[in-house]
Amino acid sequence: MTQLMTGATAKVRLTAERETPRYYGHLWVFDSNVAEVLGNPTAGDLVDVYTHQKRFFGRGMYNPHSKIRVRILTFQDEPIDDAFFATRLRAATALRRTVVSHSNACRLVHGESDLLPGLVVDRFADVAVMQTLGYGMDLRKDLLGELLVQEAGVRAVYLRNDAKSRTLEGLPLSKGFLRGDGATTVNIHEGNAQFTVDIAEGQKTGWFCDQRENRLAAAVFAKENTVLEAFCHTGAFGIQAALAGAQSVEGLDVSVGAVTLAQAHAEQNQVAARCRYRQADAFEELRVLDRTGRRYDLVILDPPAFARSKKAVPHALAGYKEVNLRGLRLLQPGGVLVSCSCSQPITDEEFWKMLQAAARDAHRQIRLLEPRGQGPDHPVLAGMPETRYLKCLIVQVF
Repeated sequence: MTQLMTGATAKVRLTAERETPRYYGHLWVFDSNVAEVLGNPTAGDLVDVYTHQKRFFGRGMYNPHSKIRVRILTFQDEPIDDAFFATRLRAATALRRTVVSHSNACRLVHGESDLLPGLVVDRFADVAVMQTLGYGMDLRKDLLGELLVQEAGVRAVYLRNDAKSRTLEGLPLSKGFLRGDGATTVNIHEGNAQFTVDIAEGQKTGWFCDQRENRLAAAVFAKENTVLEAFCHTGAFGIQAALAGAQSVEGLDVSVGAVTLAQAHAEQNQVAARCRYRQADAFEELRVLDRTGRRYDLVILDPPAFARSKKAVPHALAGYKEVNLRGLRLLQPGGVLVSCSCSQPITDEEFWKMLQAAARDAHRQIRLLEPRGQGPDHPVLAGMPETRYLKCLIVQVF
């Protein structure tokens, strides 16, 4: 076992400010949190972290190239070896076996929430799609791939290391099979719905498992109703609505490729006669539908993230307000709006206030039926608000 895997030769001492209660349980040590570095650690090396008073604080992976200078793996004085990572992956796999029972697709490792900072793994049937988003995890990707085969029982591991955030770590972009091989399309199911995941070209890891339960919750309001799914991507919300008995489903997305796959999913699930998908800019098309007097019983809004940072929040909220105002105006009295946001910097309270403001401007009354978030396979680590990002509000309109 090498020194890289088992212990640390360098030390990082924290600033006094980093030890304040607001950082309790947070796994990132930013460059501004570092008072001094003792030794000469290189990117990916293990370092021991000490408090400003020089007491042991934790052990993590160092990266001099990143604003996240240390990603903490443990607050205990324990070896970071093969067994350490095997134990963490075993625990992550056990949780998913408990919380995901109606699908063969799930988030197997949710980074910091599984105490594996910089590592994301989604499972699609017997294939794992892995992203190593931190330098330390990237150095250990071969070990992690092997452990995924052993602990999760997958047949193959595909690397989707083409996320732009890797460049902030000084890492190159790449993708391809790490373990095993085969087709880069995988068939999955969510409840009764069947979908095809493109693990090589699909967004992120190929599929958004975080909305799985929200898709089923929205479908409750679809029976014998007309449904509009804006920003439909590959049509998963609409397909679940159609399978729940929707009278019709209309989907809009700016991507021709996404629309093509959404229509293929409708045919795959034998609901194509009631589903129509078309390429359109949802912002503009919602205005057109309103002007022409179109009305629906269920409107689903699941746009891409509008805010990547706190600085972008005001502009993002304006965008969310505009699209939600249009969605509200398209609903019949008594209709239901399902409004989503995956912008992590926007809080639940800000999103709810935005929706209330959109309702006022649309001259509609709304009542909240259910506030929802990401699925239980995307758990939230209490000390890291960054791990909570998805908001989903189901409201009824009068």
